[in-house]
Amino acid sequence: MMMWEPTTWRIKDRLVDVRFPLVMGILNVTPDSFHVESRVDLEQALRTTERMLEDGAAIIDIGGASSRPGAEEVALEVELSRVVPVITALRKRFPNTLLSIDSYRASIAKEAVEAGAGMVNDIGAGLLDEAMLEVVAKNNVPYIMMHMQGTPRTMQRAPQYKDVATEVTLFLSERLLAARNAGIPDVLLDPGFGFGKTTDHNFTLLRELERIKVLGAPVLVGLSRKRMINEVLGTTTKDALNGTTVANTMALMNGASVLRVHDVKAAVEATKLVNYSGPPPMLSSGSGSTV
Repeated sequence: MMMWEPTTWRIKDRLVDVRFPLVMGILNVTPDSFHVESRVDLEQALRTTERMLEDGAAIIDIGGASSRPGAEEVALEVELSRVVPVITALRKRFPNTLLSIDSYRASIAKEAVEAGAGMVNDIGAGLLDEAMLEVVAKNNVPYIMMHMQGTPRTMQRAPQYKDVATEVTLFLSERLLAARNAGIPDVLLDPGFGFGKTTDHNFTLLRELERIKVLGAPVLVGLSRKRMINEVLGTTTKDALNGTTVANTMALMNGASVLRVHDVKAAVEATKLVNYSGPPPMLSSGSGSTV
């Protein structure tokens, strides 16, 4: 039986109790996300967020630039114009919801946090923009650091490793130390499924996820409807929900703390089944916030 220890995150000016496993819902404010059904505008963003929260999402991750394989870089002004109005609107409609900004650009992260985001999700782990660690540290928000070989534009051009689990774990350990040295206490580690990795690399990482968990930080996985699932099952992105749920369950059994998904309800159900340990004890209500 997999058990997760409760923890506390510093989110701006408050401490929030966190009980894993959690589900993060993906909100793509882009015209070119690889999963067509996840692309939204402002009004759709409000409706989609409401549905994801009703289904049990603990975090909403807002992205304004696609990081799919082969993606071209989006102009900073364009990315900013996509994410800030959505974050502002979501903060107004859902004031108690933890919003995350999915960007590797420090200036985008700064503006997003000022608009109401309380977490930064960085596919570059602070290497694509050297100002990112300082921005996160100054704003006192949790930080997700991901492994990627190459860039979104080049990452799937014959990625190679001698030992993918060892190399990814070493990279994340080095970036975790950099984050700690920058003054960021709350860090999550993402092995970067599909980011510069073949299907074999991805499944090796999935089987050996415990090696990353040993680093002492929560592990976030993003497996939702990805090519690694479709290549094995012969499915398409559109009909990959069942495969995604199986992969997410494997990740939870191997120590993942957070699932980043398009389909919140199925992921939440997976966390409940994996984490079930009998009827919960009677608990007295507390005064602290909880994620």
